[in-house]
Amino acid sequence: MPDNFPANAGATDPGAPPNVTKRRPNVPLWLGFLIVVFAFLSYIPIFARYPITRDMPWANFLIFALGLLFLFVGLRRAFTQPHLYRGKIAGSILSTLSVASLAFFCLIIFSLGKRLPPSAQSPKVGQQAPDFTLADTSGHTVSLASLLSTSDPSHPTKGVILIFYRGYW
Repeated sequence: MPDNFPANAGATDPGAPPNVTKRRPNVPLWLGFLIVVFAFLSYIPIFARYPITRDMPWANFLIFALGLLFLFVGLRRAFTQPHLYRGKIAGSILSTLSVASLAFFCLIIFSLGKRLPPSAQSPKVGQQAPDFTLADTSGHTVSLASLLSTSDPSHPTKGVILIFYRGYW
């Protein structure tokens, strides 16, 4: 080889170890996304059964917050240390899907869940209720007719207030 040609400076020695470090998977991203999916899907089969979490799904919101925290940690790792951790594109997509699922969950719980159709058979305000019999707090049966009847003609007719609680205890 002639002396006036420079040596191939870009060539590397095939026996030398490569200078590229393999980037590690970003586990908090995927863990956070799985936690958010669990928070979204667990309301009906688990938390809607119990009155304390049915009316206000605070347990689901705590699980959502935990999942979003893991996603934030994973995104921070991906964007501040891209030479060590993967996940810039996947993290952005998973975070967008997670926030969208939280927004959809809130829409279902707070907006669509309150739009229940009115009952056609329920008595209207001021309408006389049909007669029924229930047990009182001591276990004795009491009917609506017995509450409205008066044994003494000198006393005016009684009234009954019916209150329907949502839920049970």
